[in-house]
Amino acid sequence: PQTFTAWCNSHLRKAGTQIENIDEDFRDGLKLMLLLEVISGERLPKPERGKMRVHKINNVNKALDFIASKGVKLVSIGAEEIVDGNAKMTLGMIWTIILRFAIQDISVEETSAKEGLLLWCQRKTAPYKNVNVQNFHISWKDGLAFNALIHRHRPELIEYDKLRKDDPVTNLNNAFEVAEKYLDIPKMLDAEDIVGTLRPDEKAIMTYVSCFYHAFSGAQKAETAANRICKVLAVNQENEHLMEDYEKLASDLLEWIKRTIPWLEDRSPQKTIQEMQQKLEDFRDYRRIHKPPKVQEKCQLEINFNTLQTKLRLSNRPAFMPSEGRMVGVEDINTGWQHLEQAEKGYEEWLLNEIRRLERLDHLAEKFRQKASIHESWTEGKEAMLRQKDYETATLSDIKALIRKHEAFESDLAAHQDRVEQIAAIAQELNELDYYDSPSVNARCQKICDQWDVLGSLTHSRREALEKTEKQLETIDELHLEYAKRAAPFNNWMESAMEDLQDMFIVHTIEEIEGLIAAHDQFKSTLPDADKEREAILGIQREAQRIADFNSIKLAGNNPYTSVTPQIINSKWERVQQLVPKRDHALLDEQSKQQSNEHLRRQFASQANIVGPWIQTKMEEIGRISIEMNGTLEDQLNHLKQYEQSIVDYKPNIDVLEQQHQLIQEALIFDNKHTNYTMEHIRVGWEQLLTTIARTINEVENQILTRDAKGISQEQMQEFRASFNHFDKDHGGSLGPEEFKACLISLGYDVENDRQGDAEFNRIMSVVDPNNSGTVTFQAFIDFMSRETTDTDTADQVIASFKVLAGDKNYITAEELRRELPPEQAEYCIARMAPYQGPDAAPGALDYKSFSTALYGESDL
Repeated sequence: PQTFTAWCNSHLRKAGTQIENIDEDFRDGLKLMLLLEVISGERLPKPERGKMRVHKINNVNKALDFIASKGVKLVSIGAEEIVDGNAKMTLGMIWTIILRFAIQDISVEETSAKEGLLLWCQRKTAPYKNVNVQNFHISWKDGLAFNALIHRHRPELIEYDKLRKDDPVTNLNNAFEVAEKYLDIPKMLDAEDIVGTLRPDEKAIMTYVSCFYHAFSGAQKAETAANRICKVLAVNQENEHLMEDYEKLASDLLEWIKRTIPWLEDRSPQKTIQEMQQKLEDFRDYRRIHKPPKVQEKCQLEINFNTLQTKLRLSNRPAFMPSEGRMVGVEDINTGWQHLEQAEKGYEEWLLNEIRRLERLDHLAEKFRQKASIHESWTEGKEAMLRQKDYETATLSDIKALIRKHEAFESDLAAHQDRVEQIAAIAQELNELDYYDSPSVNARCQKICDQWDVLGSLTHSRREALEKTEKQLETIDELHLEYAKRAAPFNNWMESAMEDLQDMFIVHTIEEIEGLIAAHDQFKSTLPDADKEREAILGIQREAQRIADFNSIKLAGNNPYTSVTPQIINSKWERVQQLVPKRDHALLDEQSKQQSNEHLRRQFASQANIVGPWIQTKMEEIGRISIEMNGTLEDQLNHLKQYEQSIVDYKPNIDVLEQQHQLIQEALIFDNKHTNYTMEHIRVGWEQLLTTIARTINEVENQILTRDAKGISQEQMQEFRASFNHFDKDHGGSLGPEEFKACLISLGYDVENDRQGDAEFNRIMSVVDPNNSGTVTFQAFIDFMSRETTDTDTADQVIASFKVLAGDKNYITAEELRRELPPEQAEYCIARMAPYQGPDAAPGALDYKSFSTALYGESDL
């Protein structure tokens, strides 16, 4: 009775009640029905609440009917005997319940319940000395078997080596107390009773031992369930970690792109060539130093994204879809990158055009200053000369001389008209080209034009005054006049020649400098004729002097008609003679510089014409390799990595090209007819090459991941590759629907063109091409084949595992999770499980079913 009472109470306390006297407390049938509901987990018919004997008999019958419904034969046990408190009948009924619900479920090697329980005890206690379990009575008297059972499963609770066979009471009490305190098994036996009787009660021992079986076999199930959950959670935690890493890298790259684009889009021109050249240098640093690591980051991001998607597929999780505003997707990065390259496009060309414009402006401004200085120098004192009234006191011959002198001046004035127009035209061009110092240029030009108008007006006034006086005066020395007339234009020609010889020039090609040299040679060919003209002019002056000397005439000072003396003519002629060789040297220096530039062009072109086709060839080879893929995946991976190393080893050739390109830019060379490859072509091709080989390597690594995770053999993988390549007719790396159908048929799939075959093919296509792109990649093909041939964990399996930990309840508590799982994963579950809302919810109940489903239904819990 003590054992049965304790056993009943160990179950009744789960319902918040207990019994004191086994004969009395089951008489009304209420607690009997409650006991059956607790141990079976099922509902019995509603009990009758009346106090009369008939009500009690009806309730006990409901309990006995339930026991019979479980396949138990109740021999000579009737409801009336139980209601009347018949102890023997009551204990017989309880033993029947224990046999059916506590012992009959024990199954060890298809034996009966009792034999199964005995076999389990023998196996668990086999390694222990002094223990030999042969039955459920005298084998347990010394207490060592009980202690051995506990020590086998929970060695930290029992110090087995310190127990003595000759102290059975201590042994028994030790086992009973430990079981009650740590294993939640109530004390059902009395140590003194067992030791004091010849043969202990077999039913009592079996009842008590069955509690150990249930306690320990439950723990084993819990451990198995806990391991399964840990494994699933570990996969999820790793995937979340990968998502966070991807998000951080993607956000940083996008931030860099957003910072860089405004800088590239800023096309505000600078005032000086030095400032623009600094901007060009900054751009070169960006292309050479700052951008290449970002290209690698972008490539690494795509690889990380692909690896993450592969791992999610392998663990039967949905694909990782970054949501707008919270995560950065590969599409966002690609869009940002396109904007960056759009902004970058034309930036270098704009910089070089700006430098050309500023160079042209500097040249024009210098030309303006030079012509303005020459003109201002010529006009110096001209106003004062035109304003003087010397004709009022002159002799007739003086007047004639003044008139002739004024005519010569007018001729001079007209010759200078061209230069004034040139000055105004240059000022206008500087304004149109937005020259930064236009205000001072305009002020100087205005001053020259105003003064020119004044000179014109004064010249006209003086001529009128001289002609008015001329009517009263005549006589003039013809030779002086002729001298003056020929000297003035010749003097102007020499001034123009000196101006042209000192004129600045800017050229960009050998043809342009050769044109200037030809023009200079043409000018030099006119010098002999000019020298003859000079001799003729000086001859006139000598002839006048000879006649004066011959006729003893004293000439009053210099030629009255002109200020251009023979000394001035000779001095300027000498200056022209000096300037010609200087011009020769300047033109030859420029010719040498252009030849050097041509050498730089050819040097760059010869290297670019090797590197460009090399990059193109490598791109084609990678395309072939990714289609052929011979040998094991590890062989392919090693081959690709060696191939990648050979590409990386080629980098010095790119660097040489960069150095030559920099020399070309420093020499301000803007075009190159010897090659179709620009540095930008080479850079873009090189970056594409590195990105393509990295992607191809990543594809093989993902195939290895798939193979290892799914247990695919190397032969299967090669067979999959051979099948795929056979139907990939255009070697594009993917199959169209019809090619894929042919491939499936060759592998034994029934997808022929009938209703059943079409339905099966549509199902397969929804798996391998979820986005309806119309193509099937090799990776999607492998994933499908591996999923068809291997087993994976599912949400239902995880739910079943949690149900074991929860002791068959529909919910689980935080306390149970902390007891059954490692700390980190227990807290992971507690933080993510929603409260359980079912009708049988207890305080603090957590919903493990929706949590398990979410593991397989969302990428982010």
